[in-house]
Amino acid sequence: MALLISVAPVGEDWAIQSDALPEDLVFRSGGRAETAARDLARRRAADGQAAEVRIFVRGGALAGVLTYPAMAGGPAA
Repeated sequence: MALLISVAPVGEDWAIQSDALPEDLVFRSGGRAETAARDLARRRAADGQAAEVRIFVRGGALAGVLTYPAMAGGPAA
């Protein structure tokens, strides 16, 4: 099962939420939050775990989904 990573607005900021994190990561910019979420997903995929990044816009609508398949050779492969 893929690791879910969400990027969503929280007040004036943007947060990354995932079971892979001990707590939410908060950013002032949605672009920075998205970049950090993509980096986390790429690292997980390189380690052999599929990941999915879900990006939400203000108002709660889903703006996009990015999938990162597990790469061969990782611990889970």
